[in-house]
Amino acid sequence: MLRLVENITKRKDGRFMGRFIVGYDNNGKAIYQYVYGKTYDEAEEKLIIGKEIESRYLSGRNISVKKVYNEWLNAVVNRVKESSFANYKLKFEKHILPKFGDMSCTELSAGIINTFINRKLADGLSASYVRDIIIVFKTMLKYAQEEYRLNLSLKNIVLPKYERKTEQKIGDNDQRLLVGYLKRHMNLTSFGVLISLLMGLRIGELCGLKWSDVDFKNRTLNVNRTVQRIAIAEGSRKTKVIISSPKSSTSRRSITIPDFLMEYFEKFKLNGNHYILSGSEKVIEPRTMQYRYKKVLQSVQISYHNYHQLRHTFATNCIQSGFDIKTLSNVLGHSNVNLTLSRYIHPDTTHERRLINNMCMLF
Repeated sequence: MLRLVENITKRKDGRFMGRFIVGYDNNGKAIYQYVYGKTYDEAEEKLIIGKEIESRYLSGRNISVKKVYNEWLNAVVNRVKESSFANYKLKFEKHILPKFGDMSCTELSAGIINTFINRKLADGLSASYVRDIIIVFKTMLKYAQEEYRLNLSLKNIVLPKYERKTEQKIGDNDQRLLVGYLKRHMNLTSFGVLISLLMGLRIGELCGLKWSDVDFKNRTLNVNRTVQRIAIAEGSRKTKVIISSPKSSTSRRSITIPDFLMEYFEKFKLNGNHYILSGSEKVIEPRTMQYRYKKVLQSVQISYHNYHQLRHTFATNCIQSGFDIKTLSNVLGHSNVNLTLSRYIHPDTTHERRLINNMCMLF
């Protein structure tokens, strides 16, 4: 075998072979990785690449969770929404980095992370929130696996189980009282509440509506943006309001305006760049609308419920009125009908009894 340079030799079969050290055995003897090429240049190129990869792998054996976290943030910043990015940072800087930041990624194990999960649950965090923390953590660790060829035991991490709370629709009598009050005290806040109850908009989508989103000719409303308040991480409790595209591609949608509401759209119509809720170019944020809705409920003297129950009530009313699931899913802006079925559709016993009795009329 002809030896050309220290790490590349020419074999008897005419091929060129390069080798580099990847570690040492228990006796201190070097362990080599081999590369082959039909030409010297090909073998040299493979050797250089192999050394670079191995160097990164060796350095990764002691890389800290915090260092990988910073790399991972730079990798995801341009492919997720600002609200998602802020959510990732908040969970890491509040929960993950204080516990694991200075640890080497290779020190992590399913046992250590499962203990962390149990501690967070014991501290009073909800199962769903802890689950979200770990899902984000695992996403970062998968990045570490791919970038540094780390062998991390992620499949044995046990996510806490939780049951999604079933929201009840607003009672029929309370709905009548609410709508009657809103009609008697009609203003932009009352108008906004009616839009959510009769068209199923999320509160952030409602706050983001502009008059330019209303198609008066076709009597449709276009949902193009959402408003939300997000946390500014890095140890600060400060927050900020952002206006962005809806939460998913299917959330950007066009909804038919019911005749009941059309007269109010005509009544309050303003310049296209004005926000519907404020009547000006200044946006009203969700927590302000939530506060105003709470005041409405107190005035009507019906039991308190969160604003999102307007959307839930809309969905349930639609099903009870004969909507097919696919149409309702499109109106709500869901990515698939299963989400609509599992999250919003809980027909009450009155509707169930009516359907069963209608079926029995066949006999």
